[in-house]
Amino acid sequence: MMIGYVAYLIVALVVIMFLSAAIRILREYQRGVVFTLGRFTGVKGPGLIILVPFIQQMVKVDLRVVVQDVPPQDVISRDNVSVKVNAVLYFRIVDAERAVIQVEDFMAATNQLAQTTLRSVLGKHELDEMLSERDKLNSDIQEILDQRTDAWGIKVSNVEIKHVDLNENMIRAIAKQAEAERLRRAKVINAEGEQQAAAKLVEAGRMLAAEPQAMQLRYFEALHDIAGERSSTVVFPLPVDLLSQFMKQQGK
Repeated sequence: MMIGYVAYLIVALVVIMFLSAAIRILREYQRGVVFTLGRFTGVKGPGLIILVPFIQQMVKVDLRVVVQDVPPQDVISRDNVSVKVNAVLYFRIVDAERAVIQVEDFMAATNQLAQTTLRSVLGKHELDEMLSERDKLNSDIQEILDQRTDAWGIKVSNVEIKHVDLNENMIRAIAKQAEAERLRRAKVINAEGEQQAAAKLVEAGRMLAAEPQAMQLRYFEALHDIAGERSSTVVFPLPVDLLSQFMKQQGK
């Protein structure tokens, strides 16, 4: 009887080990790449998966979006400025078969490719473009990475440049450049204001010259403005035409 119980116990243990090795459960975001005697036989999941123990093996693959930080890279811009740039990479697996078969470690391969692409793309642009055109640079890097990782069954959905670090000397130089640019704009705006004011004065002068009565009314308005001020000094403006006529008579 004891031998019979031991035999039943051994059979039960064998069955339990067989079922534990044969049954796999994959979640909704997981896929299983199945190999039979070392050869690829298909992608299964999600749900209940039954494998033949010791004959079939399965590699789990996660299909969720992976967020990967690209370490700071030393980049020399096209205008010979040395900066440190880091970025964040968003990608996911769209083909589990290629992600397992075509590349040994898709995480490391994608990260290394992102580093080299970041240096290559940013090195073709000037510092001002790195600071002001990040959306365009992000799009260029994402497009290049997406094309190169397509053979690995990986879809790069987005790339975002996080920081562009400059040294102190370059920060001071950029501050001086920005100050000079603001002064230039102020001078241009002031000159444009003077130009517009001069054009209006010329137009007003032509209108006053066309109607002598208008000049007389303007003269009275000036006297009214002077009289309204609380001052002991009264200044009477004389028309320029009157002075010119007086000078002509003196010359004669």
